[in-house]
Amino acid sequence: MYPADIVIPMKEELTENGFSELKTSEEVINQLDQKGTTLVMINSVCGCSAGTARPGVLMAVANSNKKPAHLTTSFAGFDIDAVKAIRERLLPYPPSSPSVALFKDGHLVHMIERHHIEGRSAQMIAHNLIAAFNEYC
Repeated sequence: MYPADIVIPMKEELTENGFSELKTSEEVINQLDQKGTTLVMINSVCGCSAGTARPGVLMAVANSNKKPAHLTTSFAGFDIDAVKAIRERLLPYPPSSPSVALFKDGHLVHMIERHHIEGRSAQMIAHNLIAAFNEYC
């Protein structure tokens, strides 16, 4: 498990911008079983990928006319039970962090895996998510 002093600032980048944390498997189940759309970002300490994923997600939310009803996040290597529960809902996608998933009425409708984040700018990630928001939100 990662030390809190490393993780907290990376968590706050999202939570200070309207994301709620999913810290337990129960919170994940309750959130993802709701009607409507939920964006889930599996946050990570990975410098290059998470360093563009977080800003890209925030950029998408700030610049899209259509937005998910719920913005959520869990931290890989820290929110262990929650991330495990999220990953069960992401099957058949393999574990990937960072990653971003959009759920609608409890069903996965859009997924951005780490390999879709690596080497891409925050703007590219934002454009990908805005297109998904326009289609599903």
